[in-house]
Amino acid sequence: MTNLNAQQSAKVSSWVAGGATLAEVQARLTTEFGLHLTYMDVRFLVDDLDLSLVEKEEPKKEEAASEPSASAESEPSGGSAPAAPAASGAEPTSQAASGVAITIDAVIAPGAMVSGSVKFSDGAVGTWSLDQMGQLGFNPPTPGYRPSQADVADFQVKLDTALRQAGY
Repeated sequence: MTNLNAQQSAKVSSWVAGGATLAEVQARLTTEFGLHLTYMDVRFLVDDLDLSLVEKEEPKKEEAASEPSASAESEPSGGSAPAAPAASGAEPTSQAASGVAITIDAVIAPGAMVSGSVKFSDGAVGTWSLDQMGQLGFNPPTPGYRPSQADVADFQVKLDTALRQAGY
């Protein structure tokens, strides 16, 4: 592990406090100090300095709510991986004023890396799964059901947040 002097450590601390990501810290270490560290080494360095990365607001939420993309419309509706109904031990992970709620199953559906259920603002409940290839599968409550564009965008943001919180 590379040891930094006090001045360099203070500079890294100020970068992290200013909201720099690990990748930005890695790039700055290279350009300013000539240190070529791997991403993992930078992660260890930040931990060794007892620094906490600043969580940035995700502008993706606002963009997704105002302009759902074509992929936002097609992803949840075309599920190829079947998902099991939400297990009784499912843990609720996200819900907001829009009425979209996400749960992650305690018992994962067969063939999935992670699975769960979603309740849309109109009260319809469907199941979702994410396979090892990162493909999202969605089983609607009734054949042909399509949630509103706002619900689709909210579902994607909340699913992303829930999966990150769960460590995926």
